[in-house]
Amino acid sequence: MNDFTALLKSRRSATKFIPNTDIPDKELEEMFGLVKFAPSAFNLQHAHYVVVKDPELKTKVHEAASKQYKVLTASAAILVLGDTEAYKDAAKINEGFLHLGVMSKQEYDQTVEYVNAFYENRGETFKREEAIRNASLSAMLFMLIAKDRGWDTCPMIGFDPDAMRAALNIPDRYVPAMLITIGKEDVSGQRPRGYRKPTGEFVTYNQF
Repeated sequence: MNDFTALLKSRRSATKFIPNTDIPDKELEEMFGLVKFAPSAFNLQHAHYVVVKDPELKTKVHEAASKQYKVLTASAAILVLGDTEAYKDAAKINEGFLHLGVMSKQEYDQTVEYVNAFYENRGETFKREEAIRNASLSAMLFMLIAKDRGWDTCPMIGFDPDAMRAALNIPDRYVPAMLITIGKEDVSGQRPRGYRKPTGEFVTYNQF
């Protein structure tokens, strides 16, 4: 078993955390420095992370997350957002290619025009789906990076998006994709890993 396979199998959703475990900002910054390499459509990097460590704000997040105990005991609660207007940054994101000569001015203009039209023509539902889809790709990578550095996580959807938006002053262009609690897991009473389907139940080839 290689290191990545072992890491993948060891990652679990933590249901309890050891209280009063600090996670240094430097540690978080190093993890986010790696998560930026997550894939995203057109390299638009839709994900935005709101890290909540402040006790007063974490209490508000706890309230918005149906008072789930793990939020209070986690070292941090991290709201993962997707940017529905990420496509508007296509020009800025591709400027480096233009300045380096990787793209001609014509290629640059065509790329920016294409990306903008791609999103605008597909409407608001598509923009929201894309925001969540790409933020989720980033979030999964974040959880694997965290596990590799000895931290445990739990992705959560059990929260009131509007209450969370109000508590953390989230701009309208961002849609909450999930909440991730992070810390050191309290493994007392940990259950065995839940049933996982055999591949024959969820994989088909060529057609469904």
